[in-house]
Amino acid sequence: MEAMNEKKPLANKQKIRSLHQQLVDQMKSGGHLASRSIEAVFRAVPRHLFLPDTPLEEVYSDQAIATKSLQERIVSSSSQPTMMAIMLQQLDLRPGQRVLEIGAGTGYNAALLARLVGKRGQVVTIDIDEDIVANARAHLQAAGYGHVQVHCADGFAGYADAAPYDRIILTVNAADIAPAWREQLKPDGRLLLPLSLRDAQVSVAFKPVEDHLESVSVSYCRFVTLRGALAEETHTIELQPPPDALVLHTSTTISAEAAMITAWLADNSYAELSTSVALTQQEVLRGLGLWLSVHEPNSCLLVAQGTVANLNIRPMLLHSAGKTPGHMTLGLIDEKSLCLLLKEGETTEIADQQQIFSLKIRSFGTDPQHTLAHQLQRQLAAWQEAERPDIARLHIKAYPTRAQYQQAEQEQVVSKQWTQFVINW
Repeated sequence: MEAMNEKKPLANKQKIRSLHQQLVDQMKSGGHLASRSIEAVFRAVPRHLFLPDTPLEEVYSDQAIATKSLQERIVSSSSQPTMMAIMLQQLDLRPGQRVLEIGAGTGYNAALLARLVGKRGQVVTIDIDEDIVANARAHLQAAGYGHVQVHCADGFAGYADAAPYDRIILTVNAADIAPAWREQLKPDGRLLLPLSLRDAQVSVAFKPVEDHLESVSVSYCRFVTLRGALAEETHTIELQPPPDALVLHTSTTISAEAAMITAWLADNSYAELSTSVALTQQEVLRGLGLWLSVHEPNSCLLVAQGTVANLNIRPMLLHSAGKTPGHMTLGLIDEKSLCLLLKEGETTEIADQQQIFSLKIRSFGTDPQHTLAHQLQRQLAAWQEAERPDIARLHIKAYPTRAQYQQAEQEQVVSKQWTQFVINW
């Protein structure tokens, strides 16, 4: 009996090691481990020590895992390992560097950072909630990274006591750049954050250039939102409650009520406009979606979970599998109308292992001129004319709001409280 009991921990360790290495192998085969050093830290740091109450099969899957919710909204999570790897590559860490992480979460990312900077480096990680900080500190201690500094603080202020930093990384989405982050970053440093550009999110690595910051790397992402002093009001309209939830995310506040929008969508007297655009799901995510978010203040994102019962909004453009299937589509909205991009139909043609589908515009509401639908049609044509720019061509400069920036013809400017984001392709 004693011998059998001894075998159980050994078998469990072997299972953990197998699952751990399989995940890293999967990330590597997908092309997401671009350097040996990043591959090495993912192989060295076990994720289950930072998610002790999560089943091992979930821990070692390539997915984000929610760890805290407030009022049914996820406020903390362990990010998708692939996304973490992409951001670590963007961060370009070197041994001996000093790093500030805003958004401690479980502590797992801080452990990866600590492994990359080595014994001569220093990692400081902060979070706004005491319970998150306490758990991250305990996880790091148990995993052998007790030397990482973990503090409870509002990310807006950074952490001046250990500044300046060679690198500052946010693991939460932010729509602005706080002055403290600029001040606490070394002149040759790098700031990395998931940046919200209206409905779109991009992971951007910035470097200081004279009086502003410039992007050196941009990638697609999706993160929970920063809380505290820099938190922005979110504009969401619940059209249908769970389990088959239907939610509209808007860039700005609109006067149309949820009941009115739901009535628009249920009305079969909608109008349709055809387009000459055919594309893949990846092109929507990494190209067209970004274009609309940057160019259109009235852009919106319609998100459905579970079964989409309303035939008037099917088939949506984007689909994701999982415990609860997700469906999304893009559009424009104002107080008179909502217009959505939907699939015209799928073809057997394949590009990069993805189906190509044509777009149509469906216009709902009370505007007989369908003004927004024609505006959306013009934006599709502009995106085509610009040769379908995607995230690989995106370049962002960030100036303090007080700066008097002279906008060039091809640039778009998104202004926030502290920052003017100058965007071009």
